[in-house]
Amino acid sequence: MDNARIPTLRKLSDSDQTVAAPEEDIRGRTVSTADGEDLGKIDDLLIDDDEGRVRFLLVEHGGFLGLGQKKTFIPVDAVTRISEDHVFIDQSQKQVTDAPAYDPDLVDTDDYYGRVYSHYGYTPFWGMGYTYPPYPFPR
Repeated sequence: MDNARIPTLRKLSDSDQTVAAPEEDIRGRTVSTADGEDLGKIDDLLIDDDEGRVRFLLVEHGGFLGLGQKKTFIPVDAVTRISEDHVFIDQSQKQVTDAPAYDPDLVDTDDYYGRVYSHYGYTPFWGMGYTYPPYPFPR
């Protein structure tokens, strides 16, 4: 992992930031995987305090009637397209299901974020040469 300082990340819902236009808020939309499966819903967005950019989608998936649901972070780098009701990603359902699970006790550790990026095969946003994806995320 790069030794650069990782900005503090927080849920958009826990911050004083808002989405400029309600139609740009992707929370609650269904995440569709590269293999055409509807994975689950976007529960929240993780933003960094330094730049105010979205870094991860927090997605609830699996389970039945709210039981056994898992929460997983997906880097915004995975997003390929956004529609009115869906957010499409370039990862398979299995890739997301096998990702490091969301654990509120771990999300404040730099190692956790590095493991998530590594799992999906992306360069961490704090790494050398990282370029923010050109998608319409709230700022």
